Amino acid sequence: MNKYLRQLFTAVVALFVILGLSSTIIMAVRANALNNDPRNARSLYHQLGAYRGAILASDGTVMAKSEPVNDAFKYLRIYSNGPLYAPVTGFFSINQTADRGLEASRSMLLNGEADSLIWQRAKAMLTGATNQGASIETSIDPKLQQVAYDQLGTRDGAAVAIEVSTGRILAMVSTPSYDPNKLATHDTKAASQAYNELSAGQNSPLINRATSQLYPPGSTFKTIVASAALETGEYQTDTKIPAGAGYTLPGTATQLPNAEHQADGVNGQISLQEAVAWSSNTAFAQLGVKLGASKVSDMATKLGFGSTITIDGTESTGTPMTATASTFPSDPTDDKLALASIGQGDTTATPLQMAMVAQAIANNGKLMQPTLVDRVRAADLTVLSQTKPQTMANAFNKDSADKLTTMMESVVTEANPQLAIDGIKVAAKTGTAQIGTDNSAIDGWVIGFAPADNPQIAVAVLVHNTDVYGSLAAGPIMRAMMQEALQQ
Repeated sequence: MNKYLRQLFTAVVALFVILGLSSTIIMAVRANALNNDPRNARSLYHQLGAYRGAILASDGTVMAKSEPVNDAFKYLRIYSNGPLYAPVTGFFSINQTADRGLEASRSMLLNGEADSLIWQRAKAMLTGATNQGASIETSIDPKLQQVAYDQLGTRDGAAVAIEVSTGRILAMVSTPSYDPNKLATHDTKAASQAYNELSAGQNSPLINRATSQLYPPGSTFKTIVASAALETGEYQTDTKIPAGAGYTLPGTATQLPNAEHQADGVNGQISLQEAVAWSSNTAFAQLGVKLGASKVSDMATKLGFGSTITIDGTESTGTPMTATASTFPSDPTDDKLALASIGQGDTTATPLQMAMVAQAIANNGKLMQPTLVDRVRAADLTVLSQTKPQTMANAFNKDSADKLTTMMESVVTEANPQLAIDGIKVAAKTGTAQIGTDNSAIDGWVIGFAPADNPQIAVAVLVHNTDVYGSLAAGPIMRAMMQEALQQ
């Protein structure tokens, strides 16, 4: 073989190697990304022509299913009570790739293309049967979901309920909501118009306010500052801390007041328990400064702040469903630390994050990984996967959790008796965050759990842009959710 033939042969081999590598990258490494690319019309048509598995509530209620239709796409996605479950299911649309909810996080399983369904696909091919996607069984309690949805009504807000010992999400509501059926229609013009209308503006109902929107948590954040104080070993429920009717933010002329005169304490002092019960701004602003940014930030981090939280799915099953990272300021000056310590300023959180804080307190300081899916079944009812509880962090010890519980019980028994439930001990923390121009509006919050002496359910409720305290805006919603959950 002469020199030129050898060079030609080498070049041809090199080209085949390059072709093989590029094909491998496209077919294996980048397969999911390319399939999920909204520009990939071929993939979308392939998915629309497949029998997509159902999404079910914990009692078997069908939240989403595919029904055969007499058109080119073969199957139409149907959402039962669509607006109620939209934050959980997301949507599957003819002209928009699933990018949220379980339709996205479990897309490969729902459409039957996941690696775990290879034998199901092979069986369907050999028998000539229709390949069917897996069904997704969630932890959502339909009655609890309905109560939270009805209670929020037309207001802008969110509600989350978590099973204390496991982290299972029992309810996740976001309002205003939307009807996924309008996006699932095979009328491409109508689907496009619906999407454009729903996605327009900052207040789009497509935004899951429970997981994807950040709000100042207000006084609910005081539970985190209190836990940081308790963990130092230098504070007890009856420890006296500085309070007063007003507190001048360090290095400024800005006066921080209290909403209730009971929060002022006596002679400028208040016990830690009374500071929680009456939500003393002056006490917690000074306590945060005294503890220092590092201690408060470390506790917030242990409880999930600063990290995106994966709720469901992996890259192999679709597009993971995540919660936006809640924030606590890095290296703040003392004036900003004081504000951050009462859940204002640069402190922001999702409702899911604050529900997780309540869950950790109720669970002896153990923060659980939040989950939405209990199990996945193939079309023949074989269980493909079952979710097991996982601990995210041991944020604080049982003694601190017990003391926090006692203090949160006093929020109800002393300051907010309207949140009490007959025969059940309730632990809660309300929050009223000032927002808008000149602090003219309010984000009303409440977090809590019940029964306080044997916690089963942890709840967080946010009502955005309201004009009343969190105890009045969000408190009754939490109470109704707890009543529903505990009477079952």
